[in-house]
Amino acid sequence: MEKTIELNGIKINYTVCGEGSPVVLMHGWGCNLTTLASIENYLLPSFKVINIDFPGFGKSEEPKEIWSVEDYTLMTEQLLAAENVKSPIMLGHSFGGRVGIIYASRNEVKKLILVDAAGVKPRRTFNYYRKVYSYKMIKHFLLLVFGKEKGEKMLDRYRGKVGSSDYNSSTSKMRAIMSKVVNQDLKSLMPKIKCPTLLIWGEEDKATPLSDAKIMEQLIPNAGLVSFPGVGHYSFLDNPYQFKAVILSFLEEDLQNK
Repeated sequence: MEKTIELNGIKINYTVCGEGSPVVLMHGWGCNLTTLASIENYLLPSFKVINIDFPGFGKSEEPKEIWSVEDYTLMTEQLLAAENVKSPIMLGHSFGGRVGIIYASRNEVKKLILVDAAGVKPRRTFNYYRKVYSYKMIKHFLLLVFGKEKGEKMLDRYRGKVGSSDYNSSTSKMRAIMSKVVNQDLKSLMPKIKCPTLLIWGEEDKATPLSDAKIMEQLIPNAGLVSFPGVGHYSFLDNPYQFKAVILSFLEEDLQNK
């Protein structure tokens, strides 16, 4: 069933389907709840699945301010409280993994599944810093020569040309949010996660490399890693049959106790 809830003046779209232990699905940046539909479909016979459109994606409204991952997590906590969901199983892909990490670090969670998840601040190369300093020089020049209003518009067009595909397809506000959340390092919160945690990764993932998963495996007390060779950032789409087998094996006890 598709539902809408208004939280802090923002309309949030989500679906609630099935019966049983609650499983919360959280999609990645630039996606929406339909991205995780294949996972939802094979969980529905045994679980109650809550699948969320994060604000700014799918049918949910954009945040009114420049949100951090903390803001997205607070929204998720409020939504699950409204649905009277306690001790859920959480599954987060990419950006959704960031929310899952923060949520599980301070709430009761039955199990956590992180799929090609973000949360480890990327290592910066010389090329990265070159781009950053070039951008700062261009920003200073445009604002000085053309003024704040016109300079900001020209700067936004420039960012659109040099940014990633996710960045380019976003609105100005969502671009600002993306720039904020991508630099948040969540390693300090990982040791606070007490629930059993499954890490599923594509070994050819370029967005959140396998090295990130190995760091998470070390920092999260009760974590195990399964990786698929020849698979990229969307491991659940690139290798669906093995992915399904791994997920259902991890949740076998919950299936038996339904």
